[in-house]
Order: sequence, then structure tokens, then C-alpha cells
Amino acid sequence: MQKIGAFDAKTHFSELLSRVQQGESISITRRGVPIAVLIPVKMHSSGEKDHILEAFYKWRKGIHWGKDMDTKTAISEGRR
Repeated sequence: MQKIGAFDAKTHFSELLSRVQQGESISITRRGVPIAVLIPVKMHSSGEKDHILEAFYKWRKGIHWGKDMDTKTAISEGRR
């Protein structure tokens, strides 16, 4: 999965949507921290919701805050 910064994602959003439409998944980061994922949605699939959730859970497993940091600390660090 390719990572792209929020500013670049905003600047090249149309291009990113075209890439996602072709099946690519893209992680959007802010200051190196993942904040969103663009994933393709299969409109013809009856399991559309399951596909999205499966991709999200797979992506979420890759996030590691570190042994001394919890989610609340990570959020406050990002708001500085």
C-alpha cells in the first residue's frame, strides 16, 4: 500500500481516485502518521461492506504506537 501525505493527497485527489478505481489502495498520512485509507469499493458485490471492513482491519493491524504510548497519547501528540 502506497503512503502519501495529506497535502499531496489534496493536491492530487483526482489522480488518487483514478488509481483507487483501478484497484490500488492508498494510505494518507499527516506528519507520517496514517489518518485515512482510500480503498476501492466493488459496487457489483453484495459483500461491499465486508470488503471495506476487511481492508480496514488489515490496515489497522499494521499501526504500532510503541510500547509506552496509548491511543489517547497518540491523539494528543498529533494535535500539537
